[in-house]
Amino acid sequence: MRVEKMPAEFEKALPILQKIRNSGYEAYFVGGSVRDVLLNRHIHDVDIATSAYPAETKQIFEHTIDIGIEHGTVLVLENGGEYEVTTFRTEDVYVDYRRPSHVNFVRQLSEDLLRRDFTINAFALADDGNVIDLHGGLVDLEAQVLRAVGNPSERFNEDALRIMRGLRFAAVLNFDLESKTFASMKEHANLLSKISIERIFIELDKLLTADFWQKGFRELLAIEAYPYLPGFTDKTALAHLLALPAGFKFTNSVQSWGYLAYQLGYRDGKFLLKKWKVSRDFSTAVSKFLSAYDKRLKGDFSSEDLYNLGKSSLTLVEEMFAAQNLETNFEHISVLDEQLQIRTRKDIAVSAGQIMTEFGIQPGPQIGQLFHQIELEIVKGQLQNTPQEIFNYVKGYHKHGDND
Repeated sequence: MRVEKMPAEFEKALPILQKIRNSGYEAYFVGGSVRDVLLNRHIHDVDIATSAYPAETKQIFEHTIDIGIEHGTVLVLENGGEYEVTTFRTEDVYVDYRRPSHVNFVRQLSEDLLRRDFTINAFALADDGNVIDLHGGLVDLEAQVLRAVGNPSERFNEDALRIMRGLRFAAVLNFDLESKTFASMKEHANLLSKISIERIFIELDKLLTADFWQKGFRELLAIEAYPYLPGFTDKTALAHLLALPAGFKFTNSVQSWGYLAYQLGYRDGKFLLKKWKVSRDFSTAVSKFLSAYDKRLKGDFSSEDLYNLGKSSLTLVEEMFAAQNLETNFEHISVLDEQLQIRTRKDIAVSAGQIMTEFGIQPGPQIGQLFHQIELEIVKGQLQNTPQEIFNYVKGYHKHGDND
């Protein structure tokens, strides 16, 4: 097969391939970018593989950076671009179900393609547009099938993260798992317990936000990978996600993980996500989604809900209600947002220090309680956010306090 028109990303990188070839070595575009070209999908990365050893690549180009030279990768800086150029290689025994104990540089492209995970990722594309397919990837692309390169048991024993990658590809591409590949993924699912949870999170997050996430998630349950994922022991609860309408797509990661946590019975996302070692900001965002979901089940949102949880959280919840054919009120959220006078405490027209100076209040719990009450009244729309109105409120607050 021949690619008649190279995408712009490849066109820009062609001089790199040609310069390597002119120096007497082979060079090809490889990996997922080639697959995406064949599927007319957007290209994210341009990966180049070559028969030149790292030291030889560095001799060819004037500006390079050793970003992974022990694995054969050199970053080439050329014509205003940055390109990862990796030597053809084979890999020795994998010592931790993730990384090879050693890599061996080789001159043959065929040996390099043998170590790839799935046939649709084992293409090489020459600078003349010819596609090199040694493992039946073109047939599998046409059939929309995910098949491991060679012996699937060996592939997943080498790198168990490939199990999650396979599920992610199923979700992104809407491809089916080939029967032997599926069986091997199920057989080796327990090896996921050996893999860094951060790496698994990345793959699962991409799965959940993919166009065909339901297919990928259904396969995750089918190969029984869920017991090896933190907090995912309840298959029935997990299956509730698949009750969402066919074709429904999550807006973002916060919504997908928030709804997942809700189905699993978590009312505080931080408890679940701590096990996944995600960032504090992401954990907080999911927790706000869960709080908003719980409040929405009890009735319409209030101004305080909007202020404390944010418009984004409320909107994501309303979208989930819409997906479940529950009554929605997006306009109510918009009205609350328009009426809100402040977004944070910093937006209050006077500071706590100014109030203390104006009314001779000493530092302590009293000023904190008073300022919180001012904040709440402004959010509820019962107090105008102006210095005069706030000072008048404080006078009344003091007068009321003196009568107590």
